Amino acid sequence: MVAFMSRIPDERAELARRFTAVRRSTEELCRSLTPEDCVLQSMPDASPVKWHLAHTTWFFETFVLAPLGMEPYHPQYGYLFNSYYNAVGERHCRPRRGLLSRPTVEEVYRYRAHTDALMMEQLENLGQARKAELAKVIELGLHHEQQHQELILTDIKHAFAANPLRPVFREGRRERAPRGGAAALGWIGYEEGLVEIGWAGRGFAFDNEGPRHRVYQQAFSLSDRPVTAGEYLEFIRAGGYRRADLWLSDGWSAANEQGWEAPLYWEPAGGHYRIMTLAGMRDIDPAEPVCHVSYYEADAFARFAGARLPTEVEWELAAKEAEIRGNFVESGALHPVYDGLDVPASRGPRQMFGDVWEWTASGYSPYPGFKPLSGALGEYNGKFMCNQLVLRGGSCVTPVSHIRATYRNFFPAQARWQFSGIRLARDAAG
Repeated sequence: MVAFMSRIPDERAELARRFTAVRRSTEELCRSLTPEDCVLQSMPDASPVKWHLAHTTWFFETFVLAPLGMEPYHPQYGYLFNSYYNAVGERHCRPRRGLLSRPTVEEVYRYRAHTDALMMEQLENLGQARKAELAKVIELGLHHEQQHQELILTDIKHAFAANPLRPVFREGRRERAPRGGAAALGWIGYEEGLVEIGWAGRGFAFDNEGPRHRVYQQAFSLSDRPVTAGEYLEFIRAGGYRRADLWLSDGWSAANEQGWEAPLYWEPAGGHYRIMTLAGMRDIDPAEPVCHVSYYEADAFARFAGARLPTEVEWELAAKEAEIRGNFVESGALHPVYDGLDVPASRGPRQMFGDVWEWTASGYSPYPGFKPLSGALGEYNGKFMCNQLVLRGGSCVTPVSHIRATYRNFFPAQARWQFSGIRLARDAAG
């Protein structure tokens, strides 16, 4: 990685500093992995680490350097490492990314170093006329790379879980609950009224977070913390996976077709459960937030608990005043943790950020007045606004500088390999 030059004017120096930090963070995440680890693709929805390293580099090469007249590093890398941008050409089949033994991991790191050097040169020499335009694309590319940092961790966890040796990615910090476990679930009420949601501030936000708009919200209550693994275990022991009355029709079909009996990575072990983590196998901690559940499982649990999932409007209203702090990738835990859930509910909901992405009941659709970015970058979010559910809040493998109260993540209802969890809501009369 090339260090930025001190003579770059302040505004470009800050962008260069952030570029250097994000690119280094990606490579630091991969430091403990072998080349053999980096080529694994354990399912079509996951990608090899090597592909993530190359794709995030291709993004800067394609959307920053190419418009400045730079030639590509390799004439076929655009085909190999394009993800879904139809406007910039054909691409390699996603489920077959694990078949790309070449370029090697070492060659991909050379590709990154070459592109980083060119990016730093351009940041130093970028003229005023192009600065604002390209700075926005670079910032988008950095947040895009942070998304792939999270995917590197979720994808390698899925691959390691398929290995009978259950490899350890990295030893993580762990905090167990005191005897007695988490405090009882509490509820926080919110009044009805006309509210505003969506991004309208300064700084970076994805196009799907806006425009800010008004919504009439009925009164509701939100749980003061996420659902714990211990509470989810009660659902399992009460036959939750065998009760069709708790499940959406598609969810019941998915659970039976795929043999779901517990969250992903949970394994029965003589009367209790163990879980695969990025630090290897260990016993379930009943006080930690449950994770790796699909929307279908989250919805079924909510019905079992006499509640429902919050809408994304409800979630954002509860989170808008909360400080963005919590268990993110920087903590080193790399797994949801118990956080001392004995704080009075009157102080507001806890663990809104970090630990687990929280499923909402909201389909991923455009806000009123939404307009995607122009050109190929307009494919970034807008074209996925169908058959997806919104998740909020970030997880234990999300970079803290990447998250906001307005951030809208989205996945199909059956997805389980992300660090996805549950927060409950009720109608005001509930």
